[in-house]
Amino acid sequence: MDLEIKGRHALVCAASKGLGRACAMALAEDGVHLTLVARGREALEDTARMIRNLAGVTVEVVAADVTTDEGRARILAACPQPDILITNAGGPKPGNFREWSRDDWLAALDANMLAPIALIKATVDGMMERGFGRIVNITSAAVKAPIDILGLSNGARSGLTGFVAGLARSTVSRNVTINNLLPGPFTTDRLEATLRADAALSGRSYEEVVAQWKARNPAGRFGVPEEFGRTCAFLCSAHAGYINGQNLLLDGGAYPGTF
Repeated sequence: MDLEIKGRHALVCAASKGLGRACAMALAEDGVHLTLVARGREALEDTARMIRNLAGVTVEVVAADVTTDEGRARILAACPQPDILITNAGGPKPGNFREWSRDDWLAALDANMLAPIALIKATVDGMMERGFGRIVNITSAAVKAPIDILGLSNGARSGLTGFVAGLARSTVSRNVTINNLLPGPFTTDRLEATLRADAALSGRSYEEVVAQWKARNPAGRFGVPEEFGRTCAFLCSAHAGYINGQNLLLDGGAYPGTF
């Protein structure tokens, strides 16, 4: 399927690895030019070089911390008018909420709620004026089915979800959609860290935890980033203009509810 976004420009956050990288790759395969953002320059440059070689699109990189005013200023100076915005940030640390300080909570809110809102604020009006925009926030399946050791993530990402629910209804008439992608367990560094935290808290081995997590998922496996990336690319396509304000689960069917 031709997604009809060839020649568009996407700003992709946390794009050096994991799900952000997979989204950038999928968009590039459909001819989208990219500005990639991450804190670590070396991994970011490696990803950009790989995408340029495989897809032949223009790829710019900005090594910056999206949670800071200075970082966002440099990001937006490099890409002030994206057609597509993918917000994404590494999740906060897992653990027991009794051990988290106010600073832990503020860091989680900065990364997983306030930074995405700031990027949306800076770009959505331009998208509306131009008559095309796709904003996809990578959040977490924990928004629908909270995980006890991920309380920082549960809280911050749920705040972003509530904000998007209100804003999306005011942008779609100008062909600007805002949706959230809620990944379940995908084979990323983040998942490995969560599994190791689960093992440490429960006293089980890492291998036992991996086997149990896979066994309780109806798919019997973890997701792979490439399938996540292709889903994101479709949401960013010209064909997805009637999908708006949604929270789309990619979790192998793990969520037990009907709605």
